[in-house]
Amino acid sequence: MITLGVSDLPRSVVFYEQGLGLPRMDSPTEVAFFTLNGTWLGLYGREALAEDASVSGESSGFAGFSLAHNVGSEPEVDHVMAQAESAGAVVTKPAQKTEWGGYARYFADPDGYLWEIAHNPLFWVGPSDEPA
Repeated sequence: MITLGVSDLPRSVVFYEQGLGLPRMDSPTEVAFFTLNGTWLGLYGREALAEDASVSGESSGFAGFSLAHNVGSEPEVDHVMAQAESAGAVVTKPAQKTEWGGYARYFADPDGYLWEIAHNPLFWVGPSDEPA
């Protein structure tokens, strides 16, 4: 499970649930869980998550990681990015072919978490590619 500490839980819930269309699971009011393909995304108040980990909630700049969502085609990359932009995401890297033969873009969510949306034709395993 991936848990993001967010500064405004209701705003982030709207971004991920309504903006990106992630299916939300039943959860207590102080946390939100979304089903992803093979894992879950949790949103929790930034200060509360920092307190839980016994660290300072203050930060600035690059957090040292990004999240990636691999999709089945270049048009799907553009579709997901359009969804994210219309939900308020900030594009940090426009779409482009990659040196590894794929196609990728980056956006930052309302709290600045970086998401790469990519199509990697050598990596993609989608529903139609799974063994019967």
